[in-house]
Amino acid sequence: MSVTPIFSDRVMARLDELGRISDVAEHLTRTTYTPAHKQANNLVGGWMREAGLHVHQDGIGNLIGRLPAVDNGAPWLMLGSHLDTVRNAGKYDGMLGVIAAIACVEEIRKQGLSLPFGIELVGFTNEEGTRFGTAMTGSRAIAGTFEPAMLAAKDRDGISYEQAMREFGLDPADIASCKWPADIAGRKLAAFMELHIEQGPVLEANNLALGVVTAISGARRYRVEFKGLAGHAGTVPMGSRRDALLAAAEAALYIERRCTGTPTLVGTVGQMEALPGAVNVIPGLARFSIDIRAGVDAVRDLAADDVLAEVQAIAKRRNVEATVTPLYNSAATPCDPRLMDAVEAAIKAQNVPGMHLPSGAGHDAMTIADLCPVGMIFMRCTRGISHNPLEAVLPQDVELATAALYHFITHFDPAALAA
Repeated sequence: MSVTPIFSDRVMARLDELGRISDVAEHLTRTTYTPAHKQANNLVGGWMREAGLHVHQDGIGNLIGRLPAVDNGAPWLMLGSHLDTVRNAGKYDGMLGVIAAIACVEEIRKQGLSLPFGIELVGFTNEEGTRFGTAMTGSRAIAGTFEPAMLAAKDRDGISYEQAMREFGLDPADIASCKWPADIAGRKLAAFMELHIEQGPVLEANNLALGVVTAISGARRYRVEFKGLAGHAGTVPMGSRRDALLAAAEAALYIERRCTGTPTLVGTVGQMEALPGAVNVIPGLARFSIDIRAGVDAVRDLAADDVLAEVQAIAKRRNVEATVTPLYNSAATPCDPRLMDAVEAAIKAQNVPGMHLPSGAGHDAMTIADLCPVGMIFMRCTRGISHNPLEAVLPQDVELATAALYHFITHFDPAALAA
């Protein structure tokens, strides 16, 4: 289908320009409280001002642009995504949602539209958690769920979150001021909408450009250690071995079997270590990680319980000791059905089909859900590749996605959510 570019040329050019701002010269890595973070905020802040937004950086480093409604008592619609990246990243994860939203505001101003709500457009900081290991601190600050203990987190150079904030020119004491409604008392936040690349292959496999996100999957993570007995690879008979690595391998294969065939359920062993690690020694110790996610908490929890039970059963069968340490537990975040309907209508307005699908990755929307109903629009990315310099999108998809976001904004009815 031929689409006359209204948004995509500008959005793609800006994504290219923003994608050149990095902590390192070799590839795109833009982490929190670095010179590249400041440069990105300055660049995107300039585009926000050109669009007619009132711009400021809040107390934790989020970039915020506001377009107030004529009525000072009107509710607000929050838009946006994040501006930080993983290491050796692609240039569309997060950034698309910010730059496309700016383009929508520019078009609203160009058309002279007066909306019955204000727009708050946020370029969140530190969604990825790349530098300090603490993710979504920017959106947590806005939601009022930032935990002071996060300030003690350190990067690989030993610099704490608090120290980095101060070097960036921010005062940790100002984090509390970021909480909505921030500096304008009584502001009602009606909803949050985030446009994001899918980061997976489902849309492309279905030959679809756009999708309606149904939920952001919750996750449970564990570290498992099997302790067996190291021994000589040539002298210990197979039936007498207490091989910790084979126990871990059996557990990993069980996770694959258990999480295959159930919609939205996925299980991953992303880390595996065997000790002592010699070619001629039976592994006496094995450590591995477990990450189990699903769009429905009950589905995820049942799978996780089954996996943990199987870990103990494997340990008993193989005469090894199992130690399981919980690392993380987050609930799934359902998208608001009324916002899902509005996104579906926005996609249909582009004369293209869409589909409903969950997000297996976490997003700032799941944190902002503590404040208001949330929704997401997914756009396909080439081969589903993300968190990788091979991350790629089609300009015609960017046009459709931005146009769908524009349709959503200009047809958004806060009263429908208040009913």
